[in-house]
Amino acid sequence: MRAPSATARTKNAHRPVAVPANDPAMLLARARNAAFAEASKGNLGGGLGVLYDALQGEPMSHDLLSDMAALLLAAGKLEHAAGYAQRALQAQSLHGPSLYTLAFALSGLGHVDRAIGVLSELQAGAGRDSLQAEAPELIPVAMIELERLRRTRDA
Repeated sequence: MRAPSATARTKNAHRPVAVPANDPAMLLARARNAAFAEASKGNLGGGLGVLYDALQGEPMSHDLLSDMAALLLAAGKLEHAAGYAQRALQAQSLHGPSLYTLAFALSGLGHVDRAIGVLSELQAGAGRDSLQAEAPELIPVAMIELERLRRTRDA
């Protein structure tokens, strides 16, 4: 038996892999993309609705919970944003984007010491690594907020 030629191996390497239409990871990705597409068009309520519907099928998805928290934070619904961020952190502790959202929701609600605690947790370790992997542009924003809150508290 002869080994496949380099050309045959290359052709096989580039064949698309069929993903079932009901694959949970694919459905999750579609829901998240649709939600943020709606929000980017100014339809924040539509984006929240897409995420809410997706959460009915995957209630413990830290990604969906975190996305819901982020959209609620953007909408100024701070208590709800904090609640969803906390639920996301129950599903996956030290999830950087959830810590970020929780910290800013707490800050906006006037819970300065709690916000400082969350941002301090985000400053180093697994939470920072997670945020670095998913949204590195948010790290400086979080650290500026941490310093601002510390100055506010110490004033």
